[in-house]
Amino acid sequence: MTVLISPSELVDELASSAPPRLLDVRWALAQPDGHADFEASHIPGAVYVDVDTELADIGDPARGRHPLPTPEAFQAAARAWGLDDGDAVVVYDAGPSYGAARAWWLLRHAGVHDVRILDGGLAEWVGEGGPVEAGAVEPRPGAITLGWGHMPVIDGDAAAAWPEHGFLLDARAPERFRGDIEPMDPVAGHIPGAVNAPTSDNLAEDGRFYGRGGLGERFADLGIDASDPVAVYCGSGVTAAHEIAALEIAGFRAALYPGSWSEWANTPGRPVGTGEQSVGRMGHPLPHPKGHVARQQAH
Repeated sequence: MTVLISPSELVDELASSAPPRLLDVRWALAQPDGHADFEASHIPGAVYVDVDTELADIGDPARGRHPLPTPEAFQAAARAWGLDDGDAVVVYDAGPSYGAARAWWLLRHAGVHDVRILDGGLAEWVGEGGPVEAGAVEPRPGAITLGWGHMPVIDGDAAAAWPEHGFLLDARAPERFRGDIEPMDPVAGHIPGAVNAPTSDNLAEDGRFYGRGGLGERFADLGIDASDPVAVYCGSGVTAAHEIAALEIAGFRAALYPGSWSEWANTPGRPVGTGEQSVGRMGHPLPHPKGHVARQQAH
């Protein structure tokens, strides 16, 4: 399935007889509520989506900072956005596509087949001359019927055992992986056996994803090939979805550990690794990185 859509492709599709539904998923750790930014400027026809209240079921620290919503709550949210059965959906955010990727993953998990991430987000849309509008949006209710379980998911016990037979990727920044700092969760470090693959390395300088070849090279640098089981976690399960999107662009299917480090760090007795990783799957030494300057964007 196609993961991305470019601004120029979106212009054409919005002018077609069956335009996609637009979801604006403005979100950042430092500013999780993006509603004010949405009302200041968004793509015409877009509906605001709140990561914390609609794409997560926040409350119990033992489940992590952004546990998955219930299927019932997510269907209610999707109907409130105006989605109907058979709709094509395009998700975007202000730039790096972290919030958008969470919406992309959840919609795919719920059985929506035609959902794509606007490559480069609102910044690229505006940079290519796309129109914007301001103001509140009240969509008419939709009637979509969603499923659940269409994307692979693992729990903490599976994450603990995963490095014995596959690659467990930690999508956080290197300093958090090493345990040098931990600004969000009660324990610093990483799941033992995990391999650090920062989400930021999925993107070129303009905020667009590298293409299949570039991302394929990135994950090959970590020793991953098509036969390897791959699972991903991050701090709370949001940016890990971005890594799963990048892996899918590269031709890999990966499982999500939704609770991620925030669940792991709040579970008594879980072991903690610190420092740089030196081994990958089944104790194999990691290859030396080859660098990413030659990667190509998707568009």
